[in-house]
Amino acid sequence: MSHSSDSGPFLLDQAFQILNALPHPVIVVDAAGRFRFANSDAEQFFSAGSAYLARKRLQDFVPGDSPMFSLVEQARTESARISEYRVDVSSPRLGGERLVDLYVSAMPEAPELVVVMIQQRSIAEKMDRQLTHRSAARTVTGLAAMLAHEIRNPLSGIKGAAQLLAASASDEDRALTRLIQEESDRIVKLVDRMEVFSDQRPIERSAVNIHSVLEHVKTLGRNGFARDIKILELYDPSLPPVFANRDQLVQVFLNLLKNAAEAVKGRENPEIRLTTAFRPGVRLSVPGTKDRVTLPLEFAVEDNGDGVPEDIREHIFDPFVTTKPSGSGLGLALVAKIVGDHGGVIECESQPGHTVFRILMPAWRELSEPDALRDATDEQG
Repeated sequence: MSHSSDSGPFLLDQAFQILNALPHPVIVVDAAGRFRFANSDAEQFFSAGSAYLARKRLQDFVPGDSPMFSLVEQARTESARISEYRVDVSSPRLGGERLVDLYVSAMPEAPELVVVMIQQRSIAEKMDRQLTHRSAARTVTGLAAMLAHEIRNPLSGIKGAAQLLAASASDEDRALTRLIQEESDRIVKLVDRMEVFSDQRPIERSAVNIHSVLEHVKTLGRNGFARDIKILELYDPSLPPVFANRDQLVQVFLNLLKNAAEAVKGRENPEIRLTTAFRPGVRLSVPGTKDRVTLPLEFAVEDNGDGVPEDIREHIFDPFVTTKPSGSGLGLALVAKIVGDHGGVIECESQPGHTVFRILMPAWRELSEPDALRDATDEQG
């Protein structure tokens, strides 16, 4: 891509090296909207190489009614620097919904050129949502502990009394005592599910092959609730192990697969897609350690169902939020808790005909000898 404009050379190679080193997409566009420069992050953002972008214009990727164009024009005409937050640049070409912060600046040496730095909001918002989910889970933790103590014991007494009454009751009354027992059992099961939230024990984690987990979950689904549903697999075979508890991962993906199977029920061509990929991640503190880890492993469960209603989409991982008439609203809350306890992030993107639950998690890394010695010392201390 050209490093100069019609007004002559003005940017040195060192300047472009600096732009390439920035951890955000940076582009330079001229008055016609043509790309004059794109750093490596911009190539990833637009899913195109710089040679290809050099033959295209910004409007080939971003919808013409996007505020991005008015910001670029304002910066050019006023020779100013402008910042705008939460700008919608969504388009099918960019892969769906994109909400970004824009930092736009004119170039004094070449008035027809404008530099645009794009900061994607997704990671920051994932973090905000994850903190919200964890806070909600802590609320359920306290509620679960209270329910376990205040409800389970009285329910046992109620069920026992109903069993005694059933021995001498008429057929009509026996139906009522049976109803009392069944409802008592149902409430106990609900309390048991909630009690999982109060489990604060450290997670036993190891190197887990995610594809083995997904294969196990897929086998369970195909032999039961997803028997008549097409399940596709798009795996990265070179993916390193995930640092996790295998049983809890099975619980997470079994829940997500069940939800997807229910979402596509009744569709003409029901389809679920399981994907794994290696992605650049963010750094997060892992509960129970002093370390900060990256989250380069991405796992997703996609379906072509009706989608999550917009009014509950932002709260889909909160406890007691459900789209099912008979659902408890604890399944996805538990999924979010498990992922959060592993130091991971989960998000949901949904529209009619396509819903994806995406999880970012840390990769397994073997401890070096100093790390192992330090951890052993910490445990003894």
